[in-house]
Amino acid sequence: MLKVDYALIFVTDDSIRDDNIFFAILEAALKGGATIIQLREKSCDTATFYRRAIRCKELCDTYKIPLIINDRLDIALAVCTDGVHIGQTDMPYDVSRRLMGKSKIIGLSVSNTEQAAKKDAQAADYIGISPIFSTNTKTNGLAQPLGIAGLKAIRELYAKPIVCIGGINKNNTQEIIENGADGIAVVSAISKAEHPEAATKELKEIVCKTGTN
Repeated sequence: MLKVDYALIFVTDDSIRDDNIFFAILEAALKGGATIIQLREKSCDTATFYRRAIRCKELCDTYKIPLIINDRLDIALAVCTDGVHIGQTDMPYDVSRRLMGKSKIIGLSVSNTEQAAKKDAQAADYIGISPIFSTNTKTNGLAQPLGIAGLKAIRELYAKPIVCIGGINKNNTQEIIENGADGIAVVSAISKAEHPEAATKELKEIVCKTGTN
C-alpha cells in the first residue's frame, strides 16, 4: 500500500461537460495542492468516462498524485488507477479488494455509525463520511447530514483515516479537522471557485495548519 495523504481530495465536477474547462480546473487543483483526485462521473457513458479517466491519470501521474475512481470498478481496472471509492450499493468491498489487489486504495462511503462499524468499512483504507453538511452537489438519495456530532461519534469507533464530504468550504474546514477528520473532499469549493488553484491552496493550508495543532 502506497503512503497516502488524505488531507484534500478534489472530487471532479461531472456537471462540467466542456473538457477544456474540466481539465483546466483539475490541473489548477493539482497545482494548488490537492493530495488525491477522485474522478466522479454519474451521467456520462462508459466510453466518455474512460477517456476522461485516461487524461486524468496522465495529469495525476505528472504531478505524482493518486487518482481514484468513484463507484466504477471497471474504469479503475481499465485505466489502472491508484484506487476506487465505493458506496453502500456499489460492488462489495471484498470483491473490489480481490479485483483491485492489496496495493490499491479502497475507500467506502458511510452515512451513519452503523455503517462505519461494519466489517467492510473497518477493512477499507479510509471512509468518507457523506454528507457532513447539506450540499447541492449531490441530491439523489442523499442521507441526512451527520454534522460534527456524527463525525465525533464515528471517530470514536473508527481508527483509520476519515474524510468528510458535503457542504465543505473554507469557513467550516477547521472545525471538521479539529473534531477528528483526517481530511476533506470537496467539489464545488474548488470547481466553482473564481480561482480554483488559490481556493485549493487555501483549503489545504487550513487542513494542514489545523492538523498540526
